[in-house]
This record gives sequence, C-alpha cells and structure tokens, in this order.
Amino acid sequence: MRYLIILVAMMLGFVTSAISQVSIGIGLPNVSIGINLPVYPELVRVPGYPVYYAPRLNSNFFFYDGMYWVYQEDNWYASSWYNGPWGLVAPEVVPLFVLRIPVRYYRVPPVYFRGWRSDAPPRWGEHWGNEWQQHRSGWDRWNRSSSPMPAPLPVYQRQYSGDRYPRVEQQHELQSQKYRYQPRDAVVRQHYQEQVTPKAPASLQRGDQGRSVIPPRSQAPQQGREEVQRVAPAQIPSRQRGPAVQDQRQQQQPQGAAQREQQNRASGQENMPNDRGPQEQKRGQGQEKDREKGDGRGPDRNR
Repeated sequence: MRYLIILVAMMLGFVTSAISQVSIGIGLPNVSIGINLPVYPELVRVPGYPVYYAPRLNSNFFFYDGMYWVYQEDNWYASSWYNGPWGLVAPEVVPLFVLRIPVRYYRVPPVYFRGWRSDAPPRWGEHWGNEWQQHRSGWDRWNRSSSPMPAPLPVYQRQYSGDRYPRVEQQHELQSQKYRYQPRDAVVRQHYQEQVTPKAPASLQRGDQGRSVIPPRSQAPQQGREEVQRVAPAQIPSRQRGPAVQDQRQQQQPQGAAQREQQNRASGQENMPNDRGPQEQKRGQGQEKDREKGDGRGPDRNR
C-alpha cells in the first residue's frame, strides 16, 4: 500500500511539473515564442481586478478581456489561445488593467521587482523611464470600487490539448463559433481583431486581388454576344450596330427610291396642263372646216 501511495504521488508530481514547465523565448509577432502548455491552465481571478492569473504555472501568465497575456524578459505578449501563437505588445499599448496587476501575482517576478510592494502594481514608470510615464500618465490611478467585471473564460479550449491543439486557421474558426465575447477595452479589441481575423493569402497581399475578379479573356466575347441578344435591335445605338444592320439599311434604300420615283411620275401626270398648243388649235380648226364641207354645210349651201 505504501508503494502504491508513493507511485500515485510520483504520477501527480509528474503531471504538476508538466503543467508548470513553461519555456518562453523572444520571438517575432504572431509566431510561437516558446510557450508549451500540454493542457489548459488553471486560472484564478485576482481579487478586485478583472484579471485572472495562473497560480500553478512557472510563468507570469494572465487572462484579461478575452485574451491571454504573458510577461517575460521585459516584454509583453498576447494571444487569443492559451498556447499561442503569441504577438509582441509594445509597453506603450499594454492595457491599463494588465499594468495594474499587483506584484504578488507575478509567479516569476524579475529582479527589478525586488523591494516593491507586493499589493501594488509594478513601478513601470520607474522601470521604463520618464518618456513612458508621460505617455501613460495616470495609469496607476483608478476607482477601485468601479472596476469592470472580468471577461468569461474561454473554457471550450480545454478540449483542445496536446496533439488536438488547433492550427492558427482552425483557431480563428473555433473562436468565432464558441466564444462570442467581444473585448471592451479599445486596446485589447485591436489586438483581438488582429489575431482573430484571418489574413488574406500572401498572393492577395501583394496586390493580386484585381486579377482574381477579372474574367478570362475567352469568356468576354461570349458574354458580349449574350448581352446583345438580350437587347432589342431598336435599343442598340447606331454606332454600335453591326455590319448586318447596315447592309439591311443599304438594301432598303433602292426600294424607297423606286417608290418615290413612281410617286413623282403619278403626280407629274396629274399636274399636266389641259390646254393644247397653237399648232394643235389650227389643226383642229382645219379638220372642222373639212367636216363642214363634206356635210354640205359650206358657204354655198344656200344657193
């Protein structure tokens, strides 16, 4: 029985050490920085703060406003998933409530934290200098009685551990489906959108978007013919009519000219004068005299 208890204790110690072993190195934004968590970490709320910390991790690991935050070697990192990938966050844009986390909740405090009050936030202005202090003036003053409520923990990520840990593309889809919380902090919202929103492929980022929406040249003439067929001939502008329409016009012109010529002839006959010329009048008078002589009605008929 005693050996069984020792064996169980050794197994529990192995699991605990596996969870607490976290290696963090400095890396580029949006890539792995060396955090390797086999399972979803235990997170406990910092009393009076809208922040969680990981008491069993050998790391300065926090959760605030929908994202995870890690402080290591004088750098802040953020991620929407508990095991990264992580993005580097400049000291000038670290969220205020992350800066306000008391010293006692840093599981691996750096050397320069020594001598600082454990129930107060780190002296960031003293550490990062006057320029940072002027830029973030008032960061350590707030109404403690009106602190916002903490964001809900994305506990759905517990089922994705070890080999089941999703790739970046899958993380975006799972996050949008299973975690509907949206950050309240403007700074956190910006970091969140940069990590959650999928980026376009490298070919599109180089300016290939335009070519993807232009149809192939082989399809262009066919589409053009279909458009012409759908439009009535009377609606096609004269300058866009094809050769066939122009030939029809030329064929119709001779017919119109012939009709106009016939109409002119008819109108000319109707408008001819009825009066005959002088010669025709003389001929008519001579013919009348001859008829009178033949009928015996000449000048000698009374003799």
